[in-house]
Amino acid sequence: MKTAKPGRIEVAFSGSLANIPLDAQFDVPASGITAIFGPPGCGKTTVARCIAGFQHLPAGFCKIDGEVWQDATTFRPTHLRPVSYVFRHPTTFPHLSVRSHLLYAAPKSGPTLIGFEEVVELLGLASFLDRSPSHLSAGERQRVAMARALMFQPRLLVMDEPLALLDRSAKREILPFLERIHDTLTLPIIYVSRDLAEVEHFADHLVMMKHGRVTAAGPLHVLQSDPALWLAARSEAAISLDAVVGGYDGRYGLIILRPKGARLLVPGPPLKPGARQRLRIAACDVGIAREAPRASSILNVFPARIKASLPFSAAEVTLVLALETSDIGAQILARITRRAFHALGLSEGVEIFAEIARISLVSASERPLHAVSTSSLSTDVARARTVR
Repeated sequence: MKTAKPGRIEVAFSGSLANIPLDAQFDVPASGITAIFGPPGCGKTTVARCIAGFQHLPAGFCKIDGEVWQDATTFRPTHLRPVSYVFRHPTTFPHLSVRSHLLYAAPKSGPTLIGFEEVVELLGLASFLDRSPSHLSAGERQRVAMARALMFQPRLLVMDEPLALLDRSAKREILPFLERIHDTLTLPIIYVSRDLAEVEHFADHLVMMKHGRVTAAGPLHVLQSDPALWLAARSEAAISLDAVVGGYDGRYGLIILRPKGARLLVPGPPLKPGARQRLRIAACDVGIAREAPRASSILNVFPARIKASLPFSAAEVTLVLALETSDIGAQILARITRRAFHALGLSEGVEIFAEIARISLVSASERPLHAVSTSSLSTDVARARTVR
């Protein structure tokens, strides 16, 4: 019998539900956001429902942070699992106010992960606590559903495509709140999605599924740069990295960001020092030089080594680069022409300089320091800021 490991989410389900075969297993940290990603019908929601105990596949196990929820001899029903589940379409009671919804979900005793006032602040609900959910927008109702899920004081939060039924405006409204949950709570989250842009926005770990099987699992940035996976070969290929705000150069309006072992300069308004920021570096925004440039308008240039080269089209190739300045071996992607690849004499193992011409700050949970506002986070701009 396999022993449950503290600090890990260990999942393996095999069998068939509604004549749909499933053979999915993965092992990820019991921290941060783990996105289960794949096309419609690949089995990702079925895996999420099995984790929550809504569905039972006898041949499987589920172990969360050292606690066995299911194995060969045990099946803990949903009401005995410390898990909250947020559905695509939130269910609400028309006769209850938002306040009553939250208080109804709160346990009468036991340890408290987060209190009522904290939930209200975290999800920006103060302005409509006494309204019925039927008088709220779709995005506001989903925020209420998320708040209610937190009020159950779960040890695991499962979110099943919570943005799938929202329009673009509502998605922009709710993304900052998802980031706030990620940044504020130590609660592990399983996030089901078919939208890779959502995944790149805030996921820490990625589980990829296809035809009922897990095809890859690991840290998001590692899978994004894996030459064996299609993520690195797609036209929008990019790497997502987390950085800490290290300061601000007020003379030139540059944010100083520090991914582990590196230092980036990015134009923008000042942000709170120590705040986490998610960066997105697209392959098409990274150039290559054989020698360190003596004079260049590009601020972020790093020594790197070519780990792999992938054909992209008849005219272009994608390179996987290991940044030599990173103490964790961070990798980024570069897309260049085949002509440049041959003219520069490039090949695997060659040391080069990576010129990062553009970086996107996709994290929306931190406001600029000069922005003084008491309005709810729903009025914040959640669009990615593209900078050179």
